[in-house]
Amino acid sequence: MRTRNLVLAATAVSTAVFTLSACGGNASEKGQHAAGAPRNTTSTVSVKLADSEYGRILVDQSGRTLYAFTKDKDGASNCSADCIAVWPALTTGSQPQAGSGAQRPLLAETQRTKGVAQVTYNNWPLYYYVGDAVAGDANGQGIDGQWFVVSADGKLVKKPAN
Repeated sequence: MRTRNLVLAATAVSTAVFTLSACGGNASEKGQHAAGAPRNTTSTVSVKLADSEYGRILVDQSGRTLYAFTKDKDGASNCSADCIAVWPALTTGSQPQAGSGAQRPLLAETQRTKGVAQVTYNNWPLYYYVGDAVAGDANGQGIDGQWFVVSADGKLVKKPAN
């Protein structure tokens, strides 16, 4: 009788462990953020400078252009879900790094949602533009008079370089 109770107990524990492991993890473990776009949780995000027709501007570690939104204030994003679909936030799962030419004191993070940090530079939350196909594209520059590339000093660049 005692052996039968031990076998039943072991079976119950085994079933419980299987049930728990089959449930899956939370959204951040699956690499998703609130808007449903992929989130960079495994590699370090780096912001650096690259040459462009607008002078030296901020790009990510892959050379993709980064933008700021004039409606963002005090380091907080005002880009809603519809906005994020066109202007995905530069998010990170770890402390962002200052790459070549970027000023480390200007680089920080702001919380978009619980557990999702957006990279900021000089208090500007940073975004990509879905219309940029490859590194070096800056097709989002000046859209709606509200989206601009960012210079090394953290200011918005509104005119091409001379």
